[in-house]
Amino acid sequence: MKAIIIDDEKHVREGLLLLAEWDKHGIHTILEAEDGDQAIELITEHRPEIIFTDMRMPKRDGITLLKWLHASDLKSKTIVVSGYDDFEYMRNAIYYKSFDYILKPIEPDVLNETLDKAVKEWNEQAQSRKSQVEENRVMNEVKPLYWDRLFSSLCAKESMTTEMVEKVEQEFGIAITKLAKTVALIPIKPIVEKLFQGDRDLAFFTLSNICNELLRKQNDGVCFRNGNKEEELVILFWNDKNVTYLLEEIYSLIYQYSKLFTIIALGQKSRKINEAYESALQVYLKHTLLDQKKIVTHKDVKPRPLLHLLDHSNELKWAIRSGSGDQVRSQLEGIFSQMETGHALSLEQLQVWENQFELLRNNWLKEYEIQQQSPFYRGLDYWNEDGSFSFRKFKEEKAKEFSELIQTLSKAKYQREKNNMQQIEEYLQQHYQEDITLQDIADRFYLSREYISRKFKQDHGFTITDYVTNIRMEKAKKLLENPYLKIYEVAYGVGYGNEKYFSKVFKKHVGMTPNEYRHLQSNT
Repeated sequence: MKAIIIDDEKHVREGLLLLAEWDKHGIHTILEAEDGDQAIELITEHRPEIIFTDMRMPKRDGITLLKWLHASDLKSKTIVVSGYDDFEYMRNAIYYKSFDYILKPIEPDVLNETLDKAVKEWNEQAQSRKSQVEENRVMNEVKPLYWDRLFSSLCAKESMTTEMVEKVEQEFGIAITKLAKTVALIPIKPIVEKLFQGDRDLAFFTLSNICNELLRKQNDGVCFRNGNKEEELVILFWNDKNVTYLLEEIYSLIYQYSKLFTIIALGQKSRKINEAYESALQVYLKHTLLDQKKIVTHKDVKPRPLLHLLDHSNELKWAIRSGSGDQVRSQLEGIFSQMETGHALSLEQLQVWENQFELLRNNWLKEYEIQQQSPFYRGLDYWNEDGSFSFRKFKEEKAKEFSELIQTLSKAKYQREKNNMQQIEEYLQQHYQEDITLQDIADRFYLSREYISRKFKQDHGFTITDYVTNIRMEKAKKLLENPYLKIYEVAYGVGYGNEKYFSKVFKKHVGMTPNEYRHLQSNT
């Protein structure tokens, strides 16, 4: 701790130096000044905690010095020492918030009692200031987390309490419930992985600061981390006048910082935050990735069907069972070709693929009675170095997953094959449209007709003929739901060359003619 004694009389300064118990109060540096000008120079340089000053001095007097101290940002405790019991001096000392006023000649007890009080008060206030600084630091760190949590909850479900509305109005100066709002989503997974080496917190902190610095200029909205998603940055606009300009600026700033392209999905306006968010989410999930647009809206969503990997499960299963990588690659190339030309190549499509592949893989592992201890390879790196989507890399990643699966199954001690009747059942499901005879099945599976007939009925409760007929009737029902197909086309589609015979069999199994069934379905 430091102190300064300001007095034009040297003997007074020396007296204070001798009388005050400096060490007791932790004061180890004592400065001296002969007048106010010299004092200001020393105070500015050393910023002492305790100041003793005379009132009558040459050049700049005590009153002028008190005025300067009062106007400065110093937290020092000023003790006036004067030989004059002058009301004007005391009035100025009180007005400019000096700590105390001591008259000369100085009594040691009074001096040290006053010094003790001044030091204690300075320490208490210093601790209070330190606590306030720490509290402010914590608040500045916690505040963004609070708003992240609040706005994230509103994205999931619109349920703003009166307290929430008031806090938003207090913080942002808007009546949020009365404004139409727009949401934009920025997925940051490529940025997290390629620029921040997987550090999500640092990525969110950096990118949200970039966005909010721009949004705060005209109070257009707020950017926050969606706590319900792993890697999603959300921009909530409550001023829609500058949305397009701001998104282009944000895109440009993020690219300048990261040198990575990203997607910004902009939804449609709504007074409800959760509806505005859901609109942006649908744009994000359904837009075509191959278009490579930087900002996508609902106009970029094309109504194309999703490709379901489950529809190709039989072909893939037999290719995998063969243990041939070439057969699996051939099947995959056909599926990829269909995906690219006839389906929506969107993030939603990628999610459907991931989910259905995991389902198929688990089923096949269960069928082979394989307990996989180590995790499987997850081929999710289908983004170029600049952050844009790569269909080529997607195909490569999916091929790696299938290749690993083939190796896993091939390494198993045995391949658990389904029993003969299950294989025959699968064969019938795939060839029900053909004119299959019992002899054909016997020849294919190297079993006797008698054994097949007896065993199949034992397992299923009906004959092979009845089983095929049931399959044909179920398929026929689905085809009849299409009003543009003629009855003879339906009959031919399920393996009957004669329309009348088909109608007879259909009525026997369903209890009504094909036309009656179609009419019933159209009215339900």
